[in-house]
Amino acid sequence: QLVESGGGLVQAGGSLRLSCAASGFTFDDYAIGWFRQAPGKEREGVLCIGVSDGSTYYDADSVKGRFTISGDHAKNTVYLQMNNLKPEDTAVYYCAADFAGPTVAGRCHYDYWGQGTQVTVSS
Repeated sequence: QLVESGGGLVQAGGSLRLSCAASGFTFDDYAIGWFRQAPGKEREGVLCIGVSDGSTYYDADSVKGRFTISGDHAKNTVYLQMNNLKPEDTAVYYCAADFAGPTVAGRCHYDYWGQGTQVTVSS
């Protein structure tokens, strides 16, 4: 199970940190990624991390330099730090497990995800 939290309403330029708590498996088993979906738009991959080796991959160029991902093995939690948020970042954010394995090898896979958390950025 994956449970996201930390979403909310923030002004443009602000920051949020999303959390993804995993249960039933560990990060030794799967890499974890974040994707988002805005109303009326297709799902968009954001970035992912292999917590076991620290490998990361950015799926969305638009978040480079603003979003970072990290993991806490002890807490079995992955974090998405989002800085300098823009209105176009508004979406439901989902964390997802990558069943391809525990490391990131050039792309993100989003195979099993949680319920999501809403992020709204006002202009």
